[in-house]
Amino acid sequence: MSPVLAGVLQFLALCAALALAYRPLGDHMARVYSSDKHLRVEKWIYRGIGADPNTAMRWPAYLRGVLAFSAVGVLFLYALQRLQGSLPGSLGFRSIDPDQAFNTAASFVANTNWQSYYGEQAMGHVVQTGGLAVQNFVSAAVGIAVAVALVRGFARSRTGELGNFWTDLVRGVVRVLLPIAVLGALVLVACGAIQNFAGIHDVGQFTGGTQQWNGGAVASQEAIKELGTNGGGYFNANSAHPFENPNGFSNLFEVFLILVIPFALTRTFGRMVGSLRQGYAILATMATIWVVFTGLMMWTESAHHGPAFELAGGAMEGKENRFGIAGSSIFAVATTLTSTGAVNSFHSSYTGLGGGITMLGMQLGEIAPGGTGSGLYGMLIMAVIAVFLAGLMVGRTPEYLGKKIGTREITFAACYILITPALVLVLTSVSMALPTPKDSMLNGGAHGFSEILYAYTSGANNNGSAFAGLSADTQWFNTTVGLAMLLGRFLPMVFVLALAGSLAGQRPVPATAGTLRTNKPLFTGLLAGTVLVVTGLTYFPALALGPLAEGLA
Repeated sequence: MSPVLAGVLQFLALCAALALAYRPLGDHMARVYSSDKHLRVEKWIYRGIGADPNTAMRWPAYLRGVLAFSAVGVLFLYALQRLQGSLPGSLGFRSIDPDQAFNTAASFVANTNWQSYYGEQAMGHVVQTGGLAVQNFVSAAVGIAVAVALVRGFARSRTGELGNFWTDLVRGVVRVLLPIAVLGALVLVACGAIQNFAGIHDVGQFTGGTQQWNGGAVASQEAIKELGTNGGGYFNANSAHPFENPNGFSNLFEVFLILVIPFALTRTFGRMVGSLRQGYAILATMATIWVVFTGLMMWTESAHHGPAFELAGGAMEGKENRFGIAGSSIFAVATTLTSTGAVNSFHSSYTGLGGGITMLGMQLGEIAPGGTGSGLYGMLIMAVIAVFLAGLMVGRTPEYLGKKIGTREITFAACYILITPALVLVLTSVSMALPTPKDSMLNGGAHGFSEILYAYTSGANNNGSAFAGLSADTQWFNTTVGLAMLLGRFLPMVFVLALAGSLAGQRPVPATAGTLRTNKPLFTGLLAGTVLVVTGLTYFPALALGPLAEGLA
């Protein structure tokens, strides 16, 4: 079987699996976030944290809950790392330095999982399992909660109430993420991923000495790492490591975990607003971008450019033989079009255009299908922009799902789409202007610039992957990327929730003959075009200096 055919079959199998899970999972999440009943274990949790699950919140109260919970998470994870040397189960590792502890705490709470350390050489079992894995669950649940709050803003009228943050958070963990993660971990263990609390041990004799590895609860962390679009690996090699991702089947299964919730949330959206076709329109936009990006990546990495590429069957540098070009390309697109950041190959080793595709996927805002929750609310913000542009073209007040998009709403949406590019471009330009940050670049020229542009693109968009040539464990990058991750995560949430509150307070507007039908293919095309145009106008100059210059050289 040719590698190209094998890649196409893998992609079709993935599409079939996602299609089978789409309806039941999407409907299940709609029931979870619409139910008035609380499970017994959820009542215990509410009692333990002192929260009243039946209190309805307006958007400022909902936002305070998001920010307070996340701030406590940063402080707890920072303290856990700083105290690691005194904790049991540390495997003899010392406490983490302050700048790296801040970076890691910000990273995992912001659902980014950027890692400027070697996991198997820095973090013991307590930090990995009691700190990082816990944040994998709750940071993903926060993203879903904010998305659900925005959906309620569209679905409700003449009220500013968006639900209860603590209820949405707990239900997301208990009823959605935890059950799927348990099943996912069992599948990964069956595939060969490890799951233990073993210490450091020798694995064999090699020239010049022995190779040492430590064990860990890898399969369970791997499952939620992908399912929650987190991406932080137990080992430095991430999902290229055989303990995390043993074979071709586990590789495809991990991609399925990455995509299944973000895609299924479009059906949840359709259910909650009372129109499945609206969900299908968002799904179609996401799926179109995903398919095009995957096809382009497989083409750029498989194209033969000279004898070396022909002998290897394509651009195999930085890729695992057990996954090949197809498995690596599918994984790379999935992880950068979502906020996952996990890698089963090294993006810095991709062709110039291939590396540019991974970067562009993040710069779109990771909305195809995006992160758990963040992909849906990001695409809905772009939908607001799209209907506003359509209204300008035909000369009428824009409407979306029966809500008028006025000055207040478009201001919130515009602020949302400007925050991340501002962080990326300003921090990249400052790093290139200062003398010290450039010392961290392994390469010069266009590729070296791409390393720094990729780092801030990844951090501000809460992705977490990296061009591996950049030595990011410095005070400058630990601090600035950490700030980019926090600001890139929580500032957009402010405007998402403010928009949700504004929409929920409106009266519904009846559809007329002039209303743009947002459940039709025309709107899908308009929305996809809006996403590409906004991103292109924002990032094209930077891309021209980096991956485009390298790819066309």
